[in-house]
Amino acid sequence: MTNIEKINEFLDEAKVFDFLTIDGDQPKGRPFGFYMLDGGRLYFGCGTFKNVYRQLTENPKVEILALNKNKFLRYDGTVKIVKDDALLEKVRRAMPEIMAMYDKNGWEMGLFYLENGHAEIRGMLDLIEEFDV
Repeated sequence: MTNIEKINEFLDEAKVFDFLTIDGDQPKGRPFGFYMLDGGRLYFGCGTFKNVYRQLTENPKVEILALNKNKFLRYDGTVKIVKDDALLEKVRRAMPEIMAMYDKNGWEMGLFYLENGHAEIRGMLDLIEEFDV
């Protein structure tokens, strides 16, 4: 199993995770649920009209935090925004209701992945595994 597949598996088990950005000098976090493994990359997405999208374009350093039973994942890196119609079509098939709402309102889904990533899987008191992605 590759390192990115390990992260994907952890997120599969966690279901929802926290996505953390910086707004000026203030940390901001919010729950995310969408991610998609494709071609060896783990893609995330959010509306380009949302504050989170503005935050990650102003400061692309982000962290993902997920909890699964008695373990947690920290995954940080630098956001790389992707404009790819074929990938967006895969998102449409994965989330048809949400994408229909975006289309109805004229919203755009911004897709991205993390470059220069680093991940830690931890127990409450110990480091279980650490790797670069």
